[in-house]
Amino acid sequence: MAWWVVPVVMVAMSLTVIAMEKLWPYDRRQRHWRQGLWVDLVEYGIVQSYVLGLIINPLVYWIDRVTAMSSRGLLSAWPMWLQLAFFVFTHDFYIYWFHRLQHVSNVLWRIHEAHHSVDDVDWLSGTRSHLLEICVNQTIEFAPIVLLGAAPQIAILKATLDAVWGMYIHSNLNVRSGALQRVLNGPEMHRWHHARDLAAPGKNYGTKLAIWDYLFGTAYRPPDKPPRYGLDEPNYPKSGVTSYVMQHVFSFLPESRRRRAAPEQPDPSVSDGQRATSLPT
Repeated sequence: MAWWVVPVVMVAMSLTVIAMEKLWPYDRRQRHWRQGLWVDLVEYGIVQSYVLGLIINPLVYWIDRVTAMSSRGLLSAWPMWLQLAFFVFTHDFYIYWFHRLQHVSNVLWRIHEAHHSVDDVDWLSGTRSHLLEICVNQTIEFAPIVLLGAAPQIAILKATLDAVWGMYIHSNLNVRSGALQRVLNGPEMHRWHHARDLAAPGKNYGTKLAIWDYLFGTAYRPPDKPPRYGLDEPNYPKSGVTSYVMQHVFSFLPESRRRRAAPEQPDPSVSDGQRATSLPT
């Protein structure tokens, strides 16, 4: 697979989802040039992804050198489509339970709350995830691909699918997929997971597959729409030029310090007019 295929696919999908959000928005009140947009795009989406690649790749191959597991080629004889399906299914099962645990563990919530801090959930907000959270999840995701002897293309295909699906489920897109939503996850359920005023907290943990939520009793799919998104944490550093660093610092603060943390500063990328104006539903 040529090196340029993945970035071309990512740019094409980003532009497609942005256009669809404008044409068929789930929430017409939501801002396109929202608070923290550039932080999510540049610092989380580009810089953090690149840095984590420099950490996770050598770690995975070091584990393989120590264990020599890939030399056994446990999955090498499988066709590529079956390898990809296997890793999508098994990782999605893992991520459902780890995600669910993050919402009940005070320690693990600290490295997940950044992901819930976006007030305007859109195609890009899925990139906002704590460095440690991504480091854990992507190591667990990609290490088995190497250690079980999967084709080299599987890691690239899986990473691309992850990114595209992450855009989709977070998008401000008015999708009603009917019975298909009971199998494949989409924004109509995942946006409720980000709701600030969720009447039944702890719902919709699935990423690609919605079957886990229905199977384990955490599916929540009401006919109405969430009134608000984000965190009920008045001192959380949601915006500003230092917000990426401060969001990571905030995750390690003791409760007493978190309550005394400085309130968020206005995002310089959002004008006062944009901040005050909203469209009717």
